[in-house]
Order: sequence, then C-alpha cells, then structure tokens
Amino acid sequence: MADPNPQIFELDNGTMKVLVSNYGCTITSLFVPDKHGKLSDVVLGFDTLEPYLKRMAPYFGCIVGRVANRIKEGKFTLNGTEYSLPINNGPNSLHGGLKGFDKVVWDVVEHKKGDTPSITFKYHALDGEEGYPGALTITATYTLASKTILRLDMEAVAENKPTPVSLAQHTYWNLAGHETGTILDHTAQIFARHVTPVDSTQIPTGEIKPVEGTPFDFTSEKKIGTNIQEVGVGYDHNYALDCGEEKSGLKCAVKLRDPCSSRVLNLWTNAPGIQFYTANYVNGVAGKGGCVYGKHSAVCLETQGFPNAINQDNFPSIVVQPGEKYQHSMVYEFSVE
Repeated sequence: MADPNPQIFELDNGTMKVLVSNYGCTITSLFVPDKHGKLSDVVLGFDTLEPYLKRMAPYFGCIVGRVANRIKEGKFTLNGTEYSLPINNGPNSLHGGLKGFDKVVWDVVEHKKGDTPSITFKYHALDGEEGYPGALTITATYTLASKTILRLDMEAVAENKPTPVSLAQHTYWNLAGHETGTILDHTAQIFARHVTPVDSTQIPTGEIKPVEGTPFDFTSEKKIGTNIQEVGVGYDHNYALDCGEEKSGLKCAVKLRDPCSSRVLNLWTNAPGIQFYTANYVNGVAGKGGCVYGKHSAVCLETQGFPNAINQDNFPSIVVQPGEKYQHSMVYEFSVE
C-alpha cells in the first residue's frame, strides 16, 4: 500500500507510545514512564511534519543512509570504479548526501496494532541515487516488542551492483524529557575500549585507539559532562563496540541514565560501532511545545558501520554484494533505577 504522503503513525502498547513518520522513518515523539510512572517525551523533534519537510531538523529521529556518517571528500573506489558523492559537510559527504534516506517518503508496508504494535517502511533507492552505485531495497520495522522495549530492524538488499551500506538511527535522546535542557548530568557507559580518532574535518585517521586514560573513556558509568570540555565542542566520535555482553545475537552498546527521572536506556545492537554525539551544533532550534533546543540538549547513539569505512581497509567492511542482505538491529530497552 504505497502512500506518497508524509504522515505520522502511532505505536502504543499501554506503557510506551511512539510517533513515527514515513518521511525518513522519523521518530517524532517517544513517551516512556519515569520512576513514578509519569510519561515524558524523551526525544527532540517538532510538533508537525512541516519543519522536517522544510529541512529544519539536524537529523532529528530519522534513519540516515545509504551510508551514515562521513565519507572523506565524498569519494570512494569500488572494484576499480571511482564514485563521487555530494559534499554537504565541510569537505565531506555526510549521512547519504543532499537527499539521503532521511529526506524521502517511504512506503508503509504494514502497520500492526495490539500488544506488540509495529510498523514497516520500505524504500527503493535507484542506481546512481546521490552518487551511489546499484539499486537497493531497504526495509525498516519499528516494534514495541514488550512493555519496555522498542526494537528497530533494518534490512537492505543490493540488487545489481556491490554498494556500501551503513544505516543509522539518529534520534536525539534526553531521558529527563525533551524540554529539560542539557544532558551533561546524564551518565553514560559505552561498551567500547577503543575509539576511532578523527582529523580536523571529523574524518577518522584510520587508527583504532584505546580510550583508557583519555576523556573518551566511558567504560564505566560517568557523567557526560565530566570531561566534555577536553574534547573541543563536545563528543562526536565513533566507538568500536568490543566489550558489551551479548543476548540474542545483539551486544550491549551503551547504557544511558538520567539521575532526575531515574530513566535508563540500554541499547543493544549488532553493528560494529556507535557514534556518540552530544548535539554540539544544535543552537536555538524551535522544537516541540514551544521549546527551544540548545547545545548539548540531547545525545545521539548512532549504531553504525565505522565512518569512512569504504576508504579504510582496516575498518569492518560496509560493502554489500548483489543478492546479499545487510541487516542491522537495535533494541532500546527502557527501565528505571
């Protein structure tokens, strides 16, 4: 049931409620209870679709692709052919280009109600779209898998050419509530002993460096604000997920906690990396309910392939061969403690 019109759909299981649009597979609101059972909307966004359509969102809540994060100078070579992508972030290509998957209307394939409500979106990317080789069919399913779990399953099938694929979910989280100010008092534990350092344009140098003894060390829980002044404008770095416990084929990537509401988010994934981004460039964005979002007003937890992996032989490959299936799952597990 193809629907060309951008709309907002609801998933509600009586405990949690998610509003999600077929425009960019965008989560516009996510309501979860605090220690008193009080529901708050814990993601940044807009009340209507209009600001998203006018491209006023700094990737609020959407799925980004065909390749998330940055590709150096928008260039890569695959099987002897050089490809050029749109430059939209300094000298580099970011999040799929000028019109990535976050800026297209996806088809709604299925929308289920009930105890475990879900919605499945589908998009067909053409060969050459935004400079990328090969046709690609992508599906994304959001499911309220239990009273406390939101699950996202993303799949992509390369149809006729090898192509790089790395999708990421780009929600901006503030577990105290989207309108409450900064996340500097949130604590984070990132299950990664290594980070990929970047150059002045945010492109990884190719090194995979230990976090121990650096401001990037979140191997044990600490406040996001503790060392943030030591890393320039804030965190915007890819961590190599290498020490989280596993369950059902997914490894724990990060634990985020807000001390005020006692809300906790544990994020599980099968992706090799996570971009930990502290909304450094959000400045005076007029959001939901008349709220104005500023710097560090949220944190993004983008599980992904490593940035610029297509140009780094020592990074896990993001190339999908024709007929192969890219699969990326994320489980957002909410609790209070």
